[in-house]
Amino acid sequence: MGNVRIISGRHRGRRLQVLDEPGLRPTTDRVRETLFNWLQFRLKDTVCLDLFAGAGAIGFEAASRYARKVVMVELNPRAASALKANAESIRAENVEVQVADARELVSRPCAGDAYDVVFLDPPYHNNLLEPVCRGLEAGGFLKDGSLVYVEHAADEMPALPDTWEMLKSSRAGACVYSLYVKHQMPVVS
Repeated sequence: MGNVRIISGRHRGRRLQVLDEPGLRPTTDRVRETLFNWLQFRLKDTVCLDLFAGAGAIGFEAASRYARKVVMVELNPRAASALKANAESIRAENVEVQVADARELVSRPCAGDAYDVVFLDPPYHNNLLEPVCRGLEAGGFLKDGSLVYVEHAADEMPALPDTWEMLKSSRAGACVYSLYVKHQMPVVS
């Protein structure tokens, strides 16, 4: 069992236990630091959705940085249990963990209000990004101005909705990560 460190915010320096499970690939400190620098003035009091939560590094970082609520969705029951245990150990009362398949979740209409920020970091090379992005759009999970973080392998080029405008993008080794803003109308280039 490994661990990841929360970089900043109210839980700064706390270590989270990470299961040694196939497919769990915590987002590196370097990538998280860049992402949260991009989000630094846009995260406070937001409601976030962390699909494919995995080890929870991104979701717990958002919770630590004063998101009002972070919903973490994880298919693997053992990983979800570890997320719940980590939330309890650091007293992250703004974290909710759901054991669910992200594709099934977004195939139905959003049960509540649209999210302010969505984090998408699915297992690489499983063709999950495109159907999940379509579901987020069709199901009302996003509103005008919602931010969407997308991480994928550099050799994958997913087709994203034409209402999403790229704000920032970077690469770390074999990983490409980008931040998008959702608009009501398609983005004209």
